[in-house]
Amino acid sequence: MDFQRARSAEQRDQRRRVILATASAMLAEMSVAEISLNELSRRVGLAKSNVLRYFESREAVLLQLLNDEIDAWIAALDLSGISSDADIAARANLLAQALANSLAARATLCDLISSQAAVLERNVSADVVLQHKRAVNVSVGVLGELLTSSLPEMPQTDIYHLIVTLFLTAAGAWPHGQPTEALLAAYAADPGIGAHSTDFVAFMRNSLELTILGLHARRSCSEDKSNVFE
Repeated sequence: MDFQRARSAEQRDQRRRVILATASAMLAEMSVAEISLNELSRRVGLAKSNVLRYFESREAVLLQLLNDEIDAWIAALDLSGISSDADIAARANLLAQALANSLAARATLCDLISSQAAVLERNVSADVVLQHKRAVNVSVGVLGELLTSSLPEMPQTDIYHLIVTLFLTAAGAWPHGQPTEALLAAYAADPGIGAHSTDFVAFMRNSLELTILGLHARRSCSEDKSNVFE
């Protein structure tokens, strides 16, 4: 793709969108670790120095893409079938399943989440980190409102705990649920090893369901203890 020099704010914004779209397409072919600034620049049709006019590093590109992917996931998340009138166990099961399935359907998002802390937040300036974290905080607020509609009895501190658990669990479980060819060969050679492989959806569902029920039980226990001394 051959670009002329971007002169207007609209042209610069379009250039940024093209860079992000190209990075997203690359993630459909390769892992975060395999994406290089040189290859990204080549596919966009810009010199590496020109790409750096719009993003200060490869990691800055991917952090912005992570923000966009989080927002797209939340916007598409449908929890309307979970009635707040159902008992907590039923809601915990349905909510955990919906969250797990929706994440599993977004491989790019999960790849980026799993690389966020260890890779993407390392080679960036404080300004980029601030922009990223502030965007994440806004997204967490929107997600929190969605979860509260399904779990109205849960205080905001517990909703936030659930969201943090969701992201941290996805970050760890996703790469384990994407075995390499060597791992698959090892599992085939020794089924005993393969029996301990991670199923991403099942692991996420169980972890989130247990978190919801555990937070609810802890809150109920605290309230019961308070009532004893009233």
